[in-house]
Amino acid sequence: MNNVEILQEALQLNPQERYMVVESLLESLDKPDKDIDETWANEAEKRLQDYSKNKVETIPFNKIFD
Repeated sequence: MNNVEILQEALQLNPQERYMVVESLLESLDKPDKDIDETWANEAEKRLQDYSKNKVETIPFNKIFD
């Protein structure tokens, strides 16, 4: 069964069943990735250290959203 056939079959489901299919598919894509999580944690730590040591220029919140 190819993608088009799967979609055609799914569209025949009632709204609640389609919702369950969509939720299951989205959930399957949203799995944690330890490498990515570690990379972001390291970057956040580096940025915090740079901020604490005044190595970065900060911008006031109200200037960002003016």
